[in-house]
Amino acid sequence: MKDRENMEKKDVFGLSLEALQDLLGTYGFKKFRAKQVFEWIYKKSVFEFSKMKNISKDDINLLEENFTILPANIKILREQISSDKLTRKVLIELPDGNSIETVLMSHDYGFSVCISSQVGCNMGCAFCASGLTGFVRNLSQAEILLQVYYFNQHLLPSGGFVSRVVVMGSGEPLLNFDAVLGALEFLHMETTLNMSYRNMTISTCGIIPGIEKLVIKKLPINLAISLHSARDDMRSELMPINKTYPFLEVIKAADAYAKATGRQVTYEYILIANKNDTLLDAELLSNALRFKNSSVNLIPANPVEEKGFKRPSPHTVERFLQVLKKNNINATVRREMGKDIDAACGQLRSKFIGKNS
Repeated sequence: MKDRENMEKKDVFGLSLEALQDLLGTYGFKKFRAKQVFEWIYKKSVFEFSKMKNISKDDINLLEENFTILPANIKILREQISSDKLTRKVLIELPDGNSIETVLMSHDYGFSVCISSQVGCNMGCAFCASGLTGFVRNLSQAEILLQVYYFNQHLLPSGGFVSRVVVMGSGEPLLNFDAVLGALEFLHMETTLNMSYRNMTISTCGIIPGIEKLVIKKLPINLAISLHSARDDMRSELMPINKTYPFLEVIKAADAYAKATGRQVTYEYILIANKNDTLLDAELLSNALRFKNSSVNLIPANPVEEKGFKRPSPHTVERFLQVLKKNNINATVRREMGKDIDAACGQLRSKFIGKNS
């Protein structure tokens, strides 16, 4: 009954201040009152009207009768915290019954959130769990913002807040371009989190039209490209999207982005034992990225039971890294966080669905 009542109400989460003022204005609210509600939601991460202390009781009753705030209407299906307490992953059930994953990571420079852009994924990457249950739908701008504000609500009482966002969770962000960019632009506003674009990262499989749209935007957002091989046959095996957008064309588009924004492009490279971890692979990767404003983030494969891939030995990883450095490619090995809590994209959701199907 409660869920049905909430569906009949208008959700105000994710609206701009002007849109909120217009909407509440139709119910008799003054603009200053709408601004107070806006500040409670986006400055203080308060998602229940009854807790907005400078709003009158009559106004609160009117708000509760007609409106909802999305973060107050979700359910947490699963929550896992890493043994070192630095990574926290939640599986969120949305009001329509779909679920998404999001991850909070604690660093010495603050807190970052890795967010999803779609329910499921249709990219079919061989090493990833996100697409195991198929693609369902794009997330709305509000559902993307929800993932950031859920954690912000928990951090604020102790003086913390989300300072970085990485769109690297389930889904392909550039296939949900408007909602993803809209959410990032919303977070950038002084009236919300005032987050620098330089603290935002979009990770893509290499959707060239989306990269070209980012070039036009010229926002200094960090761009990460999932590359994973500099051999056409192997990249197509690992990432079917390579057949549509070959990696050399992707690198060309990413290079245009680097020139337009001045931002260094990061190439993500998952090292999979006996697949893409040879010295030849390292040399080919070096040749592809030579003289580019780029860096390489090497990621030893996070085993996904359903895929059967294994991670290479530490010696193999180090050998690969040294080849890149010898060729003057800026490269690092990613610091792993949350390995003990299925922090890789889609793992928690796919396990939950598998157990409850």
